[in-house]
Amino acid sequence: MDAEDDDSFREFVRVRFEPLRVLAYLTCGDWQAAEDAVAGALARLYLRWNKVSAPDAYVRTMVVRAAIGEKRRPWRRESSAGDALPDRPGPDLSGDVDEKLRLQAALRKVPPRQRAVLVLRFLEGLSVDETAEILGCRAGTVKSQCSRGLDTLRTVLAAEDILMHTEGNDNGLSRPRRAGFGPANATAGAHQHR
Repeated sequence: MDAEDDDSFREFVRVRFEPLRVLAYLTCGDWQAAEDAVAGALARLYLRWNKVSAPDAYVRTMVVRAAIGEKRRPWRRESSAGDALPDRPGPDLSGDVDEKLRLQAALRKVPPRQRAVLVLRFLEGLSVDETAEILGCRAGTVKSQCSRGLDTLRTVLAAEDILMHTEGNDNGLSRPRRAGFGPANATAGAHQHR
């Protein structure tokens, strides 16, 4: 690789590292595994930098696949005594941060393939076909995994007394709200307090 290619790769990593790290974290639910997945994917991309026509799509595919694979590795299944303790985030006065943490915690309870589909479809904004290409499966598989993942996510959120609603699209995720709050529950809340 010549100096110009080296510089372009460095700039790519500088711009894309943090978004890729977040994508990997949302896919696997572990910051260390996410960083390992991104580092490995970027190392492989570096070796193919001159040959890849769409580096962003290529590395995104590699990161998601690596993040799913990281959780399957035997040493990742080992848990420390601290893992058995419940992890309860404290409430945030702004409310948005607390709800984001709850959604992330609920997302970690969704199986890895379904979680990857949800992250790619709704947080990365990819189409069904783009998601299928990244995951190396058919569009029908993406649709079924998406449906199952949303069902699992709804079940987890309902168990935590959080509502997940759709606005304007078939399977869209929008900002979750706690049960009893917001316009959708205004009428129900009024009847309960009578």
